[in-house]
Amino acid sequence: MMAVGCITIKRRIEVKKGDIRPLLESSEENLLASYNGQARAVQNLQATVALIPSTGSTSSGVIEEYHDVTGFILAQRPATVRVIGQAPVVAKNIFDMASDGEEFRIYISSKNEFLVGPTTLTRRSNKPIENLRPNHIVEALFWTELKPGKNVLFEQFDWDQGRYYILTLLRQMAGGGLETARKIWYDRADLRVSRVQVYGPVGRLDSDITYSDWQPAGTASTTRSAPVAAQISYARDIKIWRPQDDYKLEVQILKLILNDPISADRFVLNQPGGTDLVHIEEEISTHR
Repeated sequence: MMAVGCITIKRRIEVKKGDIRPLLESSEENLLASYNGQARAVQNLQATVALIPSTGSTSSGVIEEYHDVTGFILAQRPATVRVIGQAPVVAKNIFDMASDGEEFRIYISSKNEFLVGPTTLTRRSNKPIENLRPNHIVEALFWTELKPGKNVLFEQFDWDQGRYYILTLLRQMAGGGLETARKIWYDRADLRVSRVQVYGPVGRLDSDITYSDWQPAGTASTTRSAPVAAQISYARDIKIWRPQDDYKLEVQILKLILNDPISADRFVLNQPGGTDLVHIEEEISTHR
Protein backbone atom coordinates (compact mmCIF):
# COMPACT_ATOMS: atom_id res chain seq x y z
CA MET A 1 0.00 0.00 0.00
CA MET A 2 1.23 3.50 -0.76
CA ALA A 3 2.10 5.51 2.36
CA VAL A 4 -0.03 8.60 2.88
CA GLY A 5 2.13 10.42 5.38
CA CYS A 6 3.32 12.88 2.73
CA ILE A 7 -0.13 14.26 1.93
CA THR A 8 -0.68 17.88 2.97
CA ILE A 9 -4.05 19.63 2.86
CA LYS A 10 -4.67 23.37 3.22
CA ARG A 11 -8.03 25.03 3.77
CA ARG A 12 -8.61 28.73 4.21
CA ILE A 13 -11.58 30.91 5.09
CA GLU A 14 -11.79 34.64 5.61
CA VAL A 15 -10.45 35.75 8.99
CA LYS A 16 -10.80 39.24 10.48
CA LYS A 17 -7.47 41.03 10.50
CA GLY A 18 -7.47 41.76 14.24
CA ASP A 19 -8.18 38.13 15.12
CA ILE A 20 -4.98 36.70 13.64
CA ARG A 21 -2.40 35.84 16.30
CA PRO A 22 1.30 35.24 15.64
CA LEU A 23 1.64 31.71 14.31
CA LEU A 24 4.23 29.11 15.25
CA GLU A 25 5.58 26.76 12.64
CA SER A 26 6.04 23.02 13.03
CA SER A 27 6.12 19.79 11.06
CA GLU A 28 4.26 16.51 11.15
CA GLU A 29 7.31 14.79 12.62
CA ASN A 30 7.75 17.33 15.43
CA LEU A 31 4.05 17.39 16.30
CA LEU A 32 3.92 13.60 16.54
CA ALA A 33 7.04 13.60 18.72
CA SER A 34 5.50 16.22 21.03
CA TYR A 35 2.27 14.23 21.32
CA ASN A 36 4.10 10.99 22.09
CA GLY A 37 6.34 12.76 24.60
CA GLN A 38 3.29 13.98 26.51
CA ALA A 39 1.68 10.51 26.33
CA ARG A 40 4.79 8.82 27.76
CA ALA A 41 5.32 11.47 30.45
CA VAL A 42 1.98 10.94 32.21
CA GLN A 43 1.78 7.49 33.80
CA ASN A 44 -0.67 8.20 36.60
CA LEU A 45 -2.45 11.10 38.23
CA GLN A 46 -4.30 12.15 41.35
CA ALA A 47 -6.60 15.14 40.96
CA THR A 48 -9.15 17.17 42.82
CA VAL A 49 -11.64 18.32 40.22
CA ALA A 50 -14.89 20.11 39.53
CA LEU A 51 -17.14 17.95 37.35
CA ILE A 52 -19.71 19.83 35.28
CA PRO A 53 -21.95 17.42 33.35
CA SER A 54 -24.72 18.24 30.93
CA THR A 55 -26.91 16.12 28.69
CA GLY A 56 -29.10 16.52 25.68
CA SER A 57 -28.37 17.85 22.22
CA THR A 58 -29.56 20.50 19.83
CA SER A 59 -30.99 17.75 17.61
CA SER A 60 -33.27 16.54 20.42
CA GLY A 61 -34.03 20.06 21.59
CA VAL A 62 -33.43 19.02 25.19
CA ILE A 63 -30.59 20.42 27.28
CA GLU A 64 -30.39 19.46 30.92
CA GLU A 65 -27.75 21.05 33.12
CA TYR A 66 -26.60 19.46 36.33
CA HIS A 67 -25.07 21.18 39.35
CA ASP A 68 -21.31 21.30 39.64
CA VAL A 69 -19.89 18.32 41.49
CA THR A 70 -16.62 18.28 43.42
CA GLY A 71 -14.70 15.14 42.58
CA PHE A 72 -11.56 13.13 42.97
CA ILE A 73 -9.87 11.19 40.20
CA LEU A 74 -7.21 8.52 40.52
CA ALA A 75 -5.92 7.10 37.25
CA GLN A 76 -3.15 4.67 36.34
CA ARG A 77 -2.03 3.58 32.89
CA PRO A 78 -3.13 1.78 30.89
CA ALA A 79 -6.79 2.00 31.91
CA THR A 80 -7.31 1.83 35.68
CA VAL A 81 -9.40 4.64 37.16
CA ARG A 82 -11.46 5.64 40.20
CA VAL A 83 -13.77 8.67 40.11
CA ILE A 84 -15.69 9.92 43.14
CA GLY A 85 -18.27 12.71 42.91
CA GLN A 86 -19.45 14.60 45.98
CA ALA A 87 -22.32 16.96 46.63
CA PRO A 88 -21.29 20.57 47.36
CA VAL A 89 -21.02 21.74 50.98
CA VAL A 90 -21.97 18.44 52.66
CA ALA A 91 -19.19 16.46 50.92
CA LYS A 92 -21.45 13.40 50.59
CA ASN A 93 -20.63 10.95 47.80
CA ILE A 94 -23.11 11.14 44.92
CA PHE A 95 -21.41 8.45 42.90
CA ASP A 96 -18.31 6.27 42.97
CA MET A 97 -16.99 4.76 39.74
CA ALA A 98 -14.10 2.44 38.99
CA SER A 99 -12.78 0.55 36.00
CA ASP A 100 -9.86 -1.76 35.31
CA GLY A 101 -10.20 -1.43 31.55
CA GLU A 102 -12.33 -4.56 31.24
CA GLU A 103 -15.20 -3.96 33.66
CA PHE A 104 -16.78 -0.84 35.14
CA ARG A 105 -18.37 -0.66 38.59
CA ILE A 106 -20.58 2.27 39.58
CA TYR A 107 -22.25 2.99 42.91
CA ILE A 108 -25.08 5.55 42.79
CA SER A 109 -26.07 6.42 46.35
CA SER A 110 -29.40 8.13 45.54
CA LYS A 111 -30.65 4.97 43.83
CA ASN A 112 -29.00 2.55 46.22
CA GLU A 113 -27.70 0.72 43.14
CA PHE A 114 -24.38 -0.89 42.32
CA LEU A 115 -23.92 -1.24 38.55
CA VAL A 116 -21.47 -3.66 36.94
CA GLY A 117 -20.82 -4.12 33.23
CA PRO A 118 -18.20 -4.39 30.47
CA THR A 119 -16.39 -1.24 29.33
CA THR A 120 -17.22 -2.24 25.75
CA LEU A 121 -20.94 -1.70 26.40
CA THR A 122 -22.35 0.61 23.73
CA ARG A 123 -26.10 0.55 24.34
CA ARG A 124 -27.42 3.96 25.40
CA SER A 125 -29.56 4.58 28.44
CA ASN A 126 -32.75 6.62 28.08
CA LYS A 127 -31.17 8.96 30.66
CA PRO A 128 -27.99 10.21 28.96
CA ILE A 129 -26.12 11.10 32.15
CA GLU A 130 -26.27 7.38 33.05
CA ASN A 131 -24.13 6.71 29.97
CA LEU A 132 -21.14 8.27 31.74
CA ARG A 133 -18.44 5.62 32.08
CA PRO A 134 -15.08 5.85 33.89
CA ASN A 135 -13.27 4.64 30.76
CA HIS A 136 -14.54 7.71 28.87
CA ILE A 137 -12.61 9.83 31.37
CA VAL A 138 -9.49 7.65 31.06
CA GLU A 139 -9.53 8.21 27.31
CA ALA A 140 -9.36 11.97 27.90
CA LEU A 141 -6.70 11.83 30.63
CA PHE A 142 -4.26 9.42 28.97
CA TRP A 143 -3.32 9.74 25.33
CA THR A 144 -2.59 6.66 23.27
CA GLU A 145 1.02 6.69 22.09
CA LEU A 146 1.29 6.60 18.31
CA LYS A 147 3.58 3.95 16.90
CA PRO A 148 5.94 4.64 13.97
CA GLY A 149 4.61 3.83 10.54
CA LYS A 150 1.10 5.16 11.14
CA ASN A 151 -0.72 6.58 8.12
CA VAL A 152 -1.13 10.29 8.84
CA LEU A 153 -2.55 13.28 6.97
CA PHE A 154 -1.01 16.66 7.81
CA GLU A 155 -3.32 19.66 7.47
CA GLN A 156 -3.42 23.39 8.15
CA PHE A 157 -6.85 24.67 9.12
CA ASP A 158 -7.74 28.36 9.50
CA TRP A 159 -11.05 29.70 10.79
CA ASP A 160 -12.44 32.62 12.76
CA GLN A 161 -11.66 31.07 16.16
CA GLY A 162 -8.03 30.25 15.50
CA ARG A 163 -5.48 28.57 13.29
CA TYR A 164 -4.51 24.98 13.70
CA TYR A 165 -2.43 22.08 12.53
CA ILE A 166 -4.44 18.86 12.33
CA LEU A 167 -2.98 15.38 12.24
CA THR A 168 -5.50 12.82 10.97
CA LEU A 169 -4.58 9.23 11.78
CA LEU A 170 -5.96 6.58 9.48
CA ARG A 171 -6.56 2.89 10.14
CA GLN A 172 -7.03 -0.10 7.91
CA MET A 173 -10.63 -1.23 7.51
CA ALA A 174 -11.49 -4.91 7.74
CA GLY A 175 -12.74 -4.97 4.16
CA GLY A 176 -9.83 -2.96 2.78
CA GLY A 177 -9.29 0.75 2.43
CA LEU A 178 -8.66 3.37 5.11
CA GLU A 179 -10.86 5.26 7.54
CA THR A 180 -10.32 8.03 10.07
CA ALA A 181 -9.27 6.78 13.51
CA ARG A 182 -8.26 9.99 15.30
CA LYS A 183 -7.77 13.71 14.70
CA ILE A 184 -5.34 15.71 16.80
CA TRP A 185 -5.62 19.51 16.71
CA TYR A 186 -2.71 21.80 17.63
CA ASP A 187 -3.27 25.50 18.28
CA ARG A 188 -0.65 27.34 16.24
CA ALA A 189 -0.50 30.10 18.85
CA ASP A 190 1.41 27.76 21.20
CA LEU A 191 1.52 24.34 19.43
CA ARG A 192 -0.38 22.78 22.34
CA VAL A 193 -2.90 20.03 21.68
CA SER A 194 -6.28 21.75 21.88
CA ARG A 195 -8.57 18.98 20.66
CA VAL A 196 -8.61 15.21 20.13
CA GLN A 197 -11.39 13.52 18.18
CA VAL A 198 -11.73 9.74 18.39
CA TYR A 199 -13.65 7.89 15.67
CA GLY A 200 -15.35 4.51 15.67
CA PRO A 201 -16.20 2.41 12.62
CA VAL A 202 -17.52 3.98 9.40
CA GLY A 203 -16.62 7.54 10.40
CA ARG A 204 -18.63 7.61 13.65
CA LEU A 205 -17.43 10.31 16.05
CA ASP A 206 -17.27 8.67 19.49
CA SER A 207 -15.38 11.29 21.53
CA ASP A 208 -14.62 14.96 20.96
CA ILE A 209 -12.27 16.21 23.68
CA THR A 210 -10.92 19.75 24.04
CA TYR A 211 -7.97 20.86 26.18
CA SER A 212 -7.19 24.34 27.50
CA ASP A 213 -5.45 26.19 30.34
CA TRP A 214 -2.19 24.25 30.10
CA GLN A 215 -0.03 24.72 33.18
CA PRO A 216 3.10 23.14 34.64
CA ALA A 217 2.04 20.02 36.48
CA GLY A 218 2.53 19.32 40.14
CA THR A 219 4.55 16.11 40.14
CA ALA A 220 5.95 14.10 42.98
CA SER A 221 8.97 13.43 40.80
CA THR A 222 9.98 17.10 40.66
CA THR A 223 11.44 16.75 44.13
CA ARG A 224 12.72 13.21 43.68
CA SER A 225 14.65 11.47 40.94
CA ALA A 226 13.29 12.53 37.55
CA PRO A 227 14.23 16.12 36.65
CA VAL A 228 12.47 15.82 33.27
CA ALA A 229 9.18 15.51 35.16
CA ALA A 230 9.48 19.19 36.06
CA GLN A 231 8.96 19.96 32.38
CA ILE A 232 5.54 18.30 32.20
CA SER A 233 2.52 20.50 31.57
CA TYR A 234 -1.08 19.37 31.80
CA ALA A 235 -4.39 20.88 30.72
CA ARG A 236 -6.46 22.16 33.64
CA ASP A 237 -9.72 22.31 31.69
CA ILE A 238 -10.88 19.24 29.75
CA LYS A 239 -14.25 19.07 28.00
CA ILE A 240 -15.54 15.68 26.88
CA TRP A 241 -18.36 15.37 24.36
CA ARG A 242 -19.78 11.90 23.72
CA PRO A 243 -22.23 12.45 20.83
CA GLN A 244 -23.29 8.79 20.64
CA ASP A 245 -24.07 8.81 24.38
CA ASP A 246 -25.68 12.27 24.28
CA TYR A 247 -23.75 13.82 27.16
CA LYS A 248 -20.99 16.32 27.85
CA LEU A 249 -18.68 16.49 30.83
CA GLU A 250 -16.29 19.28 31.75
CA VAL A 251 -13.42 18.36 34.06
CA GLN A 252 -11.80 21.36 35.75
CA ILE A 253 -8.64 20.28 37.55
CA LEU A 254 -8.17 22.19 40.80
CA LYS A 255 -5.24 20.25 42.23
CA LEU A 256 -2.99 17.78 40.43
CA ILE A 257 -0.16 15.38 41.23
CA LEU A 258 1.42 13.32 38.47
CA ASN A 259 3.45 10.12 38.61
CA ASP A 260 3.31 9.51 42.35
CA PRO A 261 2.80 5.79 43.14
CA ILE A 262 -0.83 4.87 43.87
CA SER A 263 -1.55 1.72 45.88
CA ALA A 264 -3.75 -0.84 44.10
CA ASP A 265 -6.31 -0.93 46.92
CA ARG A 266 -7.33 2.67 46.22
CA PHE A 267 -8.83 1.54 42.91
CA VAL A 268 -10.95 -1.17 44.51
CA LEU A 269 -14.69 -0.45 44.59
CA ASN A 270 -16.70 -3.12 46.40
CA GLN A 271 -20.48 -3.29 46.54
CA PRO A 272 -21.78 -1.52 49.65
CA GLY A 273 -23.99 -3.64 51.88
CA GLY A 274 -27.73 -3.33 51.32
CA THR A 275 -27.47 -2.04 47.75
CA ASP A 276 -29.11 -3.56 44.66
CA LEU A 277 -26.68 -5.26 42.30
CA VAL A 278 -27.45 -4.51 38.65
CA HIS A 279 -25.63 -6.40 35.88
CA ILE A 280 -25.95 -4.13 32.88
CA GLU A 281 -25.82 -6.97 30.32
CA GLU A 282 -28.70 -8.77 32.03
CA GLU A 283 -30.77 -5.61 32.24
CA ILE A 284 -30.26 -5.00 28.52
CA SER A 285 -31.27 -8.51 27.51
CA THR A 286 -34.55 -8.34 29.46
CA HIS A 287 -35.58 -5.15 27.68
CA ARG A 288 -34.95 -6.28 24.13
